[in-house]
Amino acid sequence: MRKHYDFSKMNAVRNPYAKLLKQQITIRLDCETLGYFKKLAEQTGVAYQNLINFYLSECARKKKRLSFGV
Repeated sequence: MRKHYDFSKMNAVRNPYAKLLKQQITIRLDCETLGYFKKLAEQTGVAYQNLINFYLSECARKKKRLSFGV
């Protein structure tokens, strides 16, 4: 690849939907949970943040609810 590209002659437009795709947040996870996803990430080659997002997306899609054993 070239070290420098000249984009000055292009009529580039930013993707208007880019900010709607994902939202950055801070989430607190226990070490065991984070370790699980990091190990899974090593095995699959998928970033652990993406794995967590995939899992939570599936839960939301299937409308899973937690059982607290009460």
